[in-house]
Amino acid sequence: MNRKYHHFMIALYLFTDSIVVTAAWVAAYLLRFSLRLDMGLVEFPVDPAGREEYFYLLPVAVLLQLLLMGRLGLYALNRPRAIISEFFGIVRSTVIGWLLLLAVLYVTHLYGVSRYVLTSHLVLCPVLLFASRGSTRLVQAALRRQGRGFQRTIIIGAGRLGQELHEKMVKNDWMGYTVVAFVDEREERIGKIISGVPVRPPGDIKSVISAHRVEQVFIALPREHRDSYGDVIEALADEVVDVRMALEVDAGQSLNTSVGDFCGMPMLNLRESPLHGWNALVKRAFDILVSVLALIVFGIPMLAIALVTKLTSPGPVFYRQERMGLDGRKFNIRKFRSMRIDAEKETGAVWAKEDDPRRTRFGTFIRKTSLDELPQFINVLMGNMSVVGPRPERPVFIADFKKQIPRYMLRHKAKAGITGWAQVNGWRGNTSLAKRIQYDLNYIENWSIWFDIRILLMTFYRGFISKTAY
Repeated sequence: MNRKYHHFMIALYLFTDSIVVTAAWVAAYLLRFSLRLDMGLVEFPVDPAGREEYFYLLPVAVLLQLLLMGRLGLYALNRPRAIISEFFGIVRSTVIGWLLLLAVLYVTHLYGVSRYVLTSHLVLCPVLLFASRGSTRLVQAALRRQGRGFQRTIIIGAGRLGQELHEKMVKNDWMGYTVVAFVDEREERIGKIISGVPVRPPGDIKSVISAHRVEQVFIALPREHRDSYGDVIEALADEVVDVRMALEVDAGQSLNTSVGDFCGMPMLNLRESPLHGWNALVKRAFDILVSVLALIVFGIPMLAIALVTKLTSPGPVFYRQERMGLDGRKFNIRKFRSMRIDAEKETGAVWAKEDDPRRTRFGTFIRKTSLDELPQFINVLMGNMSVVGPRPERPVFIADFKKQIPRYMLRHKAKAGITGWAQVNGWRGNTSLAKRIQYDLNYIENWSIWFDIRILLMTFYRGFISKTAY
């Protein structure tokens, strides 16, 4: 599904799940203390001794449930999950959350909390969550009927395997895939329409991806034809698309490889960013928290830098420049201006170099100390960048880099960052591109929120001042 729709659906699931878990907790409390369904077996007191304890425990119960559901992949909407699998995932997360809640009660010595409430919550929560998610699926289906949320897809291979894959996508339209083209090299198929989908030659794959803004490529080839499509698979390394394959292939063009199930068909995820679904939400929350804190802490220094920049050099305080970010989308980066306003008038787009004559005197200082980067936290709040990620590059340079460096475009499967794994390891500025890409892809493949925190901490003693920050 497209990214905006994907994030909307995750937000919808999170909101409804939070409401449902709260409702289950309140219902369990009311069953115990208001309706008093004791069936004459136990004499319950009319009012609880510590009613506020249940109020304090509510956010704990909700947070535990959401975190566990995220951990078990229940917010990974781009990976289709059978209804029965979703139900057992909900039950599993509820049971684990319930056990953790018992541990919290034990550690905090809240022994007065009713076991009847806890048990009722354990029963009600998964039932209500499953019912709620069924309703959300109906909302999702209604949006699908309006043509929203479909992810544009290409299938490489118009043979039996490719047609079977297309048929599964059509029958299971709730997954959100729409096939815009088959790609096949056999002359007898090129130009034909198969199940309403045109068959294009391999040489058209880049133009199809560009024209239809394709986000997913599925490779559905018999083993004996795999080698003949080597150039096509190689060409995908320059495209910011997820790639999946129904057959085993060489891992040379892979990123975050994993094996999954696609409506009963084994599917190898060759290239898929881990930053989707729950992970994307966690990273976004981390970005907002860090950027807000940074703007508060550095607010006064930023005002001082802006004032000095204005007083020491004619021209605007901020410097805006086009960069490329997530999925190859372009945006304008914000930095404190450190060069003359006509810096590229004669040279055009060039990299900064040591003792660059285009820099202002104050600009030399803020570039060396990375203080010119501080306004990028505004880009983070706007959602164009992340605090941690591959450094954003100019499109004019990327056009050459992707021809020189294999798998260069895979770095755009994550949001561009203010700091990154390559930067804290010394690969910044005019250094080896191959090494920088190696570290960027290593970061994407091994991403975790703890990895981000580690990089952020390393930035304080490695990243601010750099010998290559020209």
